[in-house]
Order: sequence, then C-alpha cells, then structure tokens
Amino acid sequence: MGQLEQGLVDCNESLRLRPGDANTLASRGFIYFKMKRYQAAVADYDAELRANPSNPYSLFGRGMAKRMIGDSSGGDADIAAAKAIRANIADEMAKLGVQ
Repeated sequence: MGQLEQGLVDCNESLRLRPGDANTLASRGFIYFKMKRYQAAVADYDAELRANPSNPYSLFGRGMAKRMIGDSSGGDADIAAAKAIRANIADEMAKLGVQ
C-alpha cells in the first residue's frame, strides 16, 4: 500500500473515532487532492471550512480542486480568499505539490 492510500486509511479510522474532526477532514481533503479525487477533496474541504472558515490551506486546496473539476470562478474565489489571509500560500502549497 502506498503512502497516500495508507494516509487515507488512517484518516478514515480517525474520523470513525472522532467524526467530523476538522483537522482530519483537512488532511483527508489534501490526500484526496493528491490522489486526483477532486470532488471528494472539495467535500472534505467544505466540511473542514465550516469549522475553520479562515484556514488558508483548506481554502487554497479547495480552490485548486474546484479548478480541476471545472469550477474556475469558485476556485479563483477560494484562492483569492486564501491569499488574502496568507499572502505566500501559493508558494507554500506548491512545495506540497498543490499547484
């Protein structure tokens, strides 16, 4: 099993034990993004952002995932919101492979 698959298993187990945990949802959203499961990434980022609406990492990740599923305007809005909170977020996320 690869690292992403194992991370997904771990996140799912964590959410089984602590349903709705925002940090785990953000992590799983990131994993889904890396797995190119963009719709699932958006869903997890949506859930995480309900608890932490100012999380620039989740806003940026959701924005990029939205772009990948064809929602350019929604993606651009999320990315702009993330940059307004953390100006260098694009550079930080690029280092994590989200670009």
